[in-house]
Amino acid sequence: MKTVRFEVLSRDEVERIHAGSMTILAEIGIRVDYPTARAIFRAAGAHVDDDAQVVRLPQPLVMDAISRAPRSFALHGLDPAVRYPIGPDQDTPLFAGLGTPTRIVDMDSGRIRAVTAADMLEHIILIDGLDHIHNSQMDVWPDDIPMTTIHAEAIWNWAHHSRKSFGMGCYGYLPTWDMMRMMAIAVGGKQELRRQPRFLAICSVVSPLQMAQQQAEGLLICAEYGQPLAMSPEAIAGATAPVTLAGLLAQENAGILAHIVLAQLYRPGTPVLYGTVSTIANMRHGTVALGAAETGLITAASAQMARFYGLPCRSVGAVTESKLPDVQAGLERMQTLLPAVLAGVNLITCGGTLDSTLLEHHALLVLDDEACGSALRLARGIEVNEETLALDLIRQVNYRGNYLAEMHTAAHFRKEHYQPRLFVRDPWDSWEKGGSRSALDNARARARDILAKGRSSGVARRALDAGVEAELRAFRAAVAARSLDEFDSYELPEMQDLEAL
Repeated sequence: MKTVRFEVLSRDEVERIHAGSMTILAEIGIRVDYPTARAIFRAAGAHVDDDAQVVRLPQPLVMDAISRAPRSFALHGLDPAVRYPIGPDQDTPLFAGLGTPTRIVDMDSGRIRAVTAADMLEHIILIDGLDHIHNSQMDVWPDDIPMTTIHAEAIWNWAHHSRKSFGMGCYGYLPTWDMMRMMAIAVGGKQELRRQPRFLAICSVVSPLQMAQQQAEGLLICAEYGQPLAMSPEAIAGATAPVTLAGLLAQENAGILAHIVLAQLYRPGTPVLYGTVSTIANMRHGTVALGAAETGLITAASAQMARFYGLPCRSVGAVTESKLPDVQAGLERMQTLLPAVLAGVNLITCGGTLDSTLLEHHALLVLDDEACGSALRLARGIEVNEETLALDLIRQVNYRGNYLAEMHTAAHFRKEHYQPRLFVRDPWDSWEKGGSRSALDNARARARDILAKGRSSGVARRALDAGVEAELRAFRAAVAARSLDEFDSYELPEMQDLEAL
């Protein structure tokens, strides 16, 4: 049978958290500093206090809006063959990169340095070459190009170097609109982008109980273009949420649902994921402890809440507080990855970071890809039938032979046994003769091989139409030519025109 799903809440406990969240939304409300979002809520019947910038949502409004969200959808890549179903019939979770590191461990020197635009490109090429990590979430942030152009450079690199889907955060009105227009150019227009979404947006749910203007702006624009939105709080138990996990879950759930409601009120049927990046505080220092075991518990509980509402779920996994790829990093990665996989999370952002996702490590990204494969094998469980029981073969071999040369072994071992390419399983003598390489050494070598192949393929793994190439190039240049004042001006309500999106 398939491995039993990991659940940490009873049905009664799920319903109590739901009831608590409904009370929070109806009586306490959520602070919304974006007038456009408040107007959308008011038109739907919410109680809006403009002076306090607070929106209170009655339960019928919340549940009606949630009912409009699709239970399943698909995420596509630039390659027509790349299609990732997301929903209750999904066979295995999708995995993606993680974090917003501005620092990286240099793969040649091992030193920590600022991220560059070259690292951003390499990250996209690496993920394109991995087996189990399906999506890049703009996981590294270059220090050597203007902040106002990072989003456009990322889409440009994706369009030229990736077969897979891509994603970024909701970064405000103008940059999110830029990204949607560039994605539409690359795939053949806004309607084509709506028909086959290629972009996964992370909408940050601010704790406690806030909806930030830039996130709401990005949410509305992504919804207009039909791109999936992962509503993702990073509530911290003991700091930005109650120290008790039940209290955190009730508050987190309220914030997630408020953002889902806004998306469905603005454009019913917008694909959404119920997301979580929530964890506990390191109470000794007042910092985050994202690699804690409690992160896995919150993840599993959040997956149950998502199923309660009939929604797909996004979480983190393979996260660590360690500053080095050491034993702590390995233990924390698995204690956050396995709960996500076994709890039935649909999308797990997990790859390649240290130090609470603030430090990128490309060799570790490749090693995480292998860890994801191992976790999937655990989740698949044990298949029991006449063929796998192999009683006739056991009678034949009995106690006088072995199974190495049997056809049954040849027919089944690749499926039954996960075959790692990086984990070290060689006997000591052959391992020593082969250079005494660790799993991380093997990952570093594979990363270099993927990058070498990616660079040798020239500008594109997918040749762009000449007209598309010219239009993308012109748009990229226009973004680069903007002044910071012009960039910032689009946060003013009079500069925003949702009708023209």
